[in-house]
Amino acid sequence: MTSATNSATSAATATATATATATAGAAADATAPLRVAVILGSDRHGRFGPVIGDWLLSRVRTREDLVVDVVDVAEAELPTAFSPHPEPDVRDRLARVAAQIDAADAFIVVTPEYNHSFPAGLKNLIDRHRAEWQAKPVAFVSYGGISGGLRAVEQLRQVFAELHTVTVRDTVSFHSAQAHFDDEGNHLDPAGPDAAAKVLLDQLTWWARALRDAKAVRPYGS
Repeated sequence: MTSATNSATSAATATATATATATAGAAADATAPLRVAVILGSDRHGRFGPVIGDWLLSRVRTREDLVVDVVDVAEAELPTAFSPHPEPDVRDRLARVAAQIDAADAFIVVTPEYNHSFPAGLKNLIDRHRAEWQAKPVAFVSYGGISGGLRAVEQLRQVFAELHTVTVRDTVSFHSAQAHFDDEGNHLDPAGPDAAAKVLLDQLTWWARALRDAKAVRPYGS
C-alpha cells in the first residue's frame, strides 16, 4: 500500500513539475520579442518597393517588442514551375524562404498594384507555403497610383483568409507614391504615414502576441 501511495505521489509530483515547467516556458516566450517578416512583393526592374520597404523598416526597428526579417521576392528568385524534384540550388532557395516564413510570428506585405491586382511573384511565394502562414496575422503596406494599391490589398485579404491567417484591418497606403518621397527615400510629409504605421504596428503586435500565446496553450487545429 505504501509503495502504491509513493508511486502515485511521485507521478503527481512529476506531472505538477512538468506543468510548472511548461507554464514557465510559455511565460518566458510571452515576453520575447515578436518576429515580424516584411515581405517585399514586387520583382520588377526599377521597382519602387525598396523605397517603401526601407521607410517601413525604419519604423519597425524603433520598436523593442519586434524583431524584423526581410523576405524579398526579387532576391528569393523562386521558380514559377512547381516540380516534385527541384534542382539542389532551387531546393536550397525554397528551403531558405520557407524557414523565414515559418519562423515569423507575423507578416507585413509590401505590395504595389498591377492592373487592379498584386504581383505574380508575390502570389508564387504565397502559394508555395501553407502551414507556415497559419494562425498568424498579416498586415499590408501598399503603393500605387490613384488607388494607392488598395485594390491589391483587398484581393490579398481573400488569399490570406484561405491560408488561415488573420489580416489586420488598418493599412498604410501611398497614393502616387513616387511624388511623396525625395531622392534619399525620405517622405516629404511624414506625419500622416507615421501615424498610420503606428496604428498598423500596434494592431499587428496585439494579434501576433494573442495568437502566439494561444498556440502555446493549444496548437492551431488541435
